[in-house]
Amino acid sequence: MINRVLSRQLMNYRQPQTLVSVISSALGIGEQYFKAKWSNANSFTGWSLDDRNPQIIEKLMPFFGWVYQDYFRVQTDGWEHIPKTGKVLLIGSHNGGLAAPDTVMMTYDWFRQFGTDRLAYALMEPKIWQVLPGLARLATQVGAIQPHPDMVRAALDRDAAVLIYPGGALDVFRPHKKRNKIYFHGHQGFIKLALQKEVPIIPFISHGAHSTLIVLADIYPQLQQLHKLGMPWLWGFDPGVFPIYLGLPWVVGIGPLPNIPLPIKLHTRVCQAIVFERYGESASRDRQYVARCYRQVCQQMQQELDRLVEEEEGSGFKLCCL
Repeated sequence: MINRVLSRQLMNYRQPQTLVSVISSALGIGEQYFKAKWSNANSFTGWSLDDRNPQIIEKLMPFFGWVYQDYFRVQTDGWEHIPKTGKVLLIGSHNGGLAAPDTVMMTYDWFRQFGTDRLAYALMEPKIWQVLPGLARLATQVGAIQPHPDMVRAALDRDAAVLIYPGGALDVFRPHKKRNKIYFHGHQGFIKLALQKEVPIIPFISHGAHSTLIVLADIYPQLQQLHKLGMPWLWGFDPGVFPIYLGLPWVVGIGPLPNIPLPIKLHTRVCQAIVFERYGESASRDRQYVARCYRQVCQQMQQELDRLVEEEEGSGFKLCCL
């Protein structure tokens, strides 16, 4: 019975969305956003795995189905690399500013492939709960959690899938000239978690998402120097990144402002699992081994991204991971 319901659910997601269903879903998103925005400040903080709500996810699916099919015209492949059950660590390259369109579209694809009841979580930047609390609380109900190792371990202990973007804000706002580059900025924590919990790493990559806005530069280092000389941060908030970008709705965006992504065609891909030679606590404490595993992930993801870029643009790029 459960399998029949799940099959019907997945089939419905693949059907063209009607105008009525899309509008209804969009209105539902607005309603859920305002409910989340005005909810108790101590609710949906990202510190509980139980805040994820499949019924809320169901309400969002028709609208994001329209975004998927008609706005970004997504092409996707490689989902056979994800096991049908069990825990897995999904590692992605982050693109497209705060809108992060490839993240949203791959999340939609996850629910299309596996339904809304299979446990899946994604780590989200803690500052989003500070500056965009309504959005953060709504995202929490979809599966966003705080980026703390204990939260990842707890989720994996429930046999959940966990999506991590190791590059974080530095990756999502990297300059446009680095759009085809894996940019994890040396963050190796995800490797230690994979080794500790003995889970495979499955990479997520995409093409097109980092062209939905054009990041010209990140002037955070210069502003940080001014801050050290006495200049206060706006609203007392250290953003950690301060891009200048071309995009909607600002035309020229200054700072990590929310953006409306341009309707660029996206191609997302799930890559073959990366399995390491050894796992366990001792492996996770071996700095040289962790660094070697990190380089392996970066190199394999870069090779996969080079192939995807070549398919889409007709030319490959040989770039190494920072």
